[in-house]
Amino acid sequence: MEALHENYQNHLDSIGKAVQDSELLNAYLEEEGEEEYKALIKAFEPAIHQLYETVVTNHPLQIIALEKAICNDNFEGLYLPRVLGYSVLRGQIDETSIKYARPQQHFKDILLYISESSNFDQIQLRIGQAIQIGFALSSDIWITNLVESVRNKRVKTFLHNQKLHRFRDLKQRWTGLVKYRRQFASLNYYTADFPKDATELKVEFDLLKHFILYRYDKNLNNATLVPYATQMMDNEVFHSQREMVELLIIFGLYIELDEKGKEAFAKAYKNLNEQFEDFASVYFNVLRAHWEEQLEIDSSAEKRLSALVSRGVNEQIDEYYNLIDVIHGKGYVHEDAIDEVNKYYYQHEGRSDENFCVRSTIMSYLRMFLNNLDEQSYTDFFEIFKIITLYINTFSNQRFNQDIKDLSVKYVKRLLKVYTDKRGKDYQDIKKFVRATFLDLGFMKEKELTEFFKTKRKKKA
Repeated sequence: MEALHENYQNHLDSIGKAVQDSELLNAYLEEEGEEEYKALIKAFEPAIHQLYETVVTNHPLQIIALEKAICNDNFEGLYLPRVLGYSVLRGQIDETSIKYARPQQHFKDILLYISESSNFDQIQLRIGQAIQIGFALSSDIWITNLVESVRNKRVKTFLHNQKLHRFRDLKQRWTGLVKYRRQFASLNYYTADFPKDATELKVEFDLLKHFILYRYDKNLNNATLVPYATQMMDNEVFHSQREMVELLIIFGLYIELDEKGKEAFAKAYKNLNEQFEDFASVYFNVLRAHWEEQLEIDSSAEKRLSALVSRGVNEQIDEYYNLIDVIHGKGYVHEDAIDEVNKYYYQHEGRSDENFCVRSTIMSYLRMFLNNLDEQSYTDFFEIFKIITLYINTFSNQRFNQDIKDLSVKYVKRLLKVYTDKRGKDYQDIKKFVRATFLDLGFMKEKELTEFFKTKRKKKA
């Protein structure tokens, strides 16, 4: 994690001074009422949130330092309920127990600061659910130690009451967590640590991975992460770790590395290849798992990774990326690309990780095409099936066929909502093509197709 930049700290200090100098604060201190405190929230929390969004977008590794800086009496507890919620949701969850994989110190620090705040009576009205979920995900011993460290008996009683019996049930705990996450779905509060040794890598791996994937998905600038990714790739301690294989793929796909970063990537790739007895097998296994988790890997990301992979280090991986370059360079509909896919595919076992990754690349293109095809361009739908049929024949893969069927049915249903005149040429052309093609490819049987095009009668009121 990084320290908070001076300009961010100065901006935060100016907000704190504005709070202390405001007439709204004087009014609240006189009345100590809920309405007066709400006026403070309305006046100053938007400015704090705007600064928060700036930091988390541009310098996400400084976000913990910012949250600690907000734990300052000048802010009178403003924005702390949001910070507490962020700290609860950042923790890594063990999917088996639906508990934190390790104790959440930052959650504890924020909660203890709140418990000693002179504005606790107002803050407690906004933090009940956050504490309930945080406690549900924590161990009983951890909760007991935290609560016992609180000096104020009234606050201690409040905290005791947030430990809900229903969250002892795993399903209830998971449901509560999912519902709470939804409240923050539109907000960016993600950060992570870049490990410095093998032990930290095991602990921090999942959070770091999902942090980078989130930022790529939201199209955020990762330039500030480059030095840390470079440092990790350059660290030979990691060059025998399987987690580093996946991080290398993730860094290559989703971070635009500078020259120093590219050199570190090449070094790590070469060393990992030497450390693992069958590095290609490990690499493709990790890449497959990543495809299965993501469903989509953007073509620009694949091209970026391909450019980073040094040729001449591992022949099997070279062959794969040479094919990927043809697919992305000439296009998956080009005759050369189809021929190269066919040739590569038959050199590997049908269910191999390599072939899975090739199918995923082609499916990614087809999914993008079919999901973005408008209803007026349905003749392009007819045309693309000439290409789809070639790939279906090459792959002979049930899952690939099912995915194509699902995408096609979804598109045809969109067409039938637009072209409703059953005697019209458009409708008849669509019906004729779908019946012939779906039947030929085994997507539907004759009876199913008849039902598919049958008009559903509406029940009379």
